[in-house]
Amino acid sequence: MTDSLSAAQARRVALAAQGFARPRPDVVGTRQLNLALTRMGALQIDSVNVFSRSHYMPLFSRLGSYDTTVLDRLLFARKAPYVESWAHVAAFVPAADWALFRFRMDDARAAYGTDPDGWFAQHADTVDWVRAELAVRGPLRPAQIERDAVQGRRGPWWDWDVVKQALEYLWRFGDVAIAGRHGFERRYALAEHVIPADVLANPVPRDDAIRELIRRSARAYGVATASDLADYWRIKDRPRVMASIRDLVDAGELREVTVEGWLSAGRPARAWMHRDAAVPRRIGATAILTPFDPVVWFRDRAQRLFDFDYRIEIYTPAPQRRFGYYSLPVLVGDDLVGRVDLKADRAQSTLRVQSAWWERGRPTDAAERVAHELRVAARWQGLENIAVSRWGDATVDLAGVLTEATRTERAPDVS
Repeated sequence: MTDSLSAAQARRVALAAQGFARPRPDVVGTRQLNLALTRMGALQIDSVNVFSRSHYMPLFSRLGSYDTTVLDRLLFARKAPYVESWAHVAAFVPAADWALFRFRMDDARAAYGTDPDGWFAQHADTVDWVRAELAVRGPLRPAQIERDAVQGRRGPWWDWDVVKQALEYLWRFGDVAIAGRHGFERRYALAEHVIPADVLANPVPRDDAIRELIRRSARAYGVATASDLADYWRIKDRPRVMASIRDLVDAGELREVTVEGWLSAGRPARAWMHRDAAVPRRIGATAILTPFDPVVWFRDRAQRLFDFDYRIEIYTPAPQRRFGYYSLPVLVGDDLVGRVDLKADRAQSTLRVQSAWWERGRPTDAAERVAHELRVAARWQGLENIAVSRWGDATVDLAGVLTEATRTERAPDVS
């Protein structure tokens, strides 16, 4: 049994655990989406929509082009099998997993909902009114509650920002759930109107919940440090994380391994490998990742696995950006070989590659593979053209391949 992994083996283990060792299916439907979601466990939500909404991207990265309305039905339909939770920050998780995060809701209530001098207590009237509105009227978008304010249902002391904050507190406490979205605007409802009754009636005790979450992060990562396992669900309780790891080792689900180049304080870092993790001989994937993909969402892990120093620069002033507004990591084989800053210019039906950069050690066919993936991405977004800027050391390579491919596609048939 392997007790040590090379750096390349660890990358392949991690990518296989996330589904990148599998060929993309010819047809993507509900079954394929559910399998990918199960493998990841959580689908992080982010509002930035330069190229694509972030929660659509991990499925595209793994499965290729698919109809996003099929995913919308899984996530947003009435009685959908998935629900938003504060899991890895705000994320979609199976509705059946709501109870696993009860301890986090309880912690939020203890921190923000019990202080008599705190915000929640000071705005008890607002909270009670919002809860009553949801009880009587069912799921509501914030704009609907805002309209009620304008129409005078509330006294002049009601403030919209206060109402919105009340909704967010109630959601973090588990009193309220998200009943889908309209566009990208949340629809809030009482938890009992969204979450299955048997799930609400059976909260999972804290120790059991953390142990189960660590088990799932180990399966989703394949091989990981304790910090990796904790970050998958943003668990801050280090003693319980370590106790969970020990329990899983004793149960034979994890075994401790060393990974080449993984260091802590100059010594080999402790890492654990899930018993179901595979060590593929190769990874043949090519993919563009969202910044909130599990492969890269923990930046320390991305650095350790891929020697990939990654930060998004949306809050960095334009003149100070190194790689672009919203650069996306590029996977080729078992390594992150570059990054591209993409924008869907729908008015011009053009995918704009606003910058593109290589990492060291890319394979010789990287430009051809990335260019092909850009064409797949453009078609997925319904865009007819691809335009490459001159910012970045990969732009000439990609522009040349894309131009040549366009010439070939447009060449007359002379056979």
